[in-house]
Formats: sequence, structure tokens, C-alpha cells
Amino acid sequence: MYSDYVCPFCYLGRESLSQYQTRRDADLEIEWHPFDLRSQKRNPDGTIDHSVDDGKDDEYFEQAKQNVRRLQERYDVEMDLEIATDIDSLPAQVVSYYISEHHDYQTWLDFDEAVFDALWQAGEDIGDTDLLVELAADAGVGADEVRSALDDDALRAEVRERFAEANRDGITGVPTFVYDDHAARGAVPPEHLERLVDGV
Repeated sequence: MYSDYVCPFCYLGRESLSQYQTRRDADLEIEWHPFDLRSQKRNPDGTIDHSVDDGKDDEYFEQAKQNVRRLQERYDVEMDLEIATDIDSLPAQVVSYYISEHHDYQTWLDFDEAVFDALWQAGEDIGDTDLLVELAADAGVGADEVRSALDDDALRAEVRERFAEANRDGITGVPTFVYDDHAARGAVPPEHLERLVDGV
């Protein structure tokens, strides 16, 4: 799954995936690939220039909010936010990538789900270091590890390379679910994921 934490449809897509996983007999692990929705606005130092025009106007965001509300109802999901245009997910993605590379799957999954919930359920700033330390600690990762990961320029470069790799793989939007060279884009319903993975 290619996703970005600041994408509401990624959060809703994960709920759809969870519903599919729950009714599936065999376990299905997520192979997560980070994606940067803010890439067009990101400065060389990693900060975001909100003055850059990315072609998304008020009409675009109003339509997005309507789609979020529709999917909330469809998947029976409560959300504190509908859009998170001012939040930078890069720090969360750096920590998530570090955990995925250095800890077991369940630890990563616990952190991943906590980040999504912190933003979309509690409206918290997932770009905040102290919050990320707290969420990682709840998943079993030490504060020193998290702070070290966030200060690691080589790790940030590796994450940016993962973003570039996603673009080279033809990923233009998120969420994108890929299985056996087939893909489904968007917060598609569980039955679509079932067809993608199980062919039924």
C-alpha cells in the first residue's frame, strides 16, 4: 500500500482494508510504501512552501470533503478532521520508515495506526516530535531511537528516495493498493480489495 498520513482517503482506505482483513481466513500483512503528497511544495531542506500553487483550489477541497463524508458513512468511520492541508507528514513518515526497517511488523503496524488515529481521530499535529516520541513509545520504541531517526539526514534522504521510487513505479496518487502487478487506487471498498488480492 502506497500512502501518506495526511491523506484522508488513505485513512479511509486503511479502514476498508481492515474490514477486508477481518473477514479473510488467512492473514494479510501490509507492505507499506511512503508517498509525499506535499512534494510539489517541498523545499530542498524538507520544509513546505504553502505559497506554491499546486492547482488545488477551494472547489477541489470542498469536493474532497464531500467525498470524505460519503466514505465515512459508507465505512462507518468517525473522523475529527476531513482535510489536513497544514500538517506535514514527513517527520511521521521518517519515523514510520525507521520502525519498519528496524522493528518487527506488529511494532510498525501499531505505530502506523497510532499516527493515523492521532491525526484523523484526535486532530493532532503528526509533524510534532514529542507526539511522535509518545506514539512510538506506546508501540514499544524508545524515545532516543525516534529522536535519532528524525535527526538522521541519511535516513531522510532514504525516505525521499522511496518517494521518488513510488513515482518511478507510476504511483501518482494515494492510496494505491498493489498486489501481483495489479492495482486499485483510492479508498476502494473491501470487496474491491478482495477481488484484487483473491480474484473473487
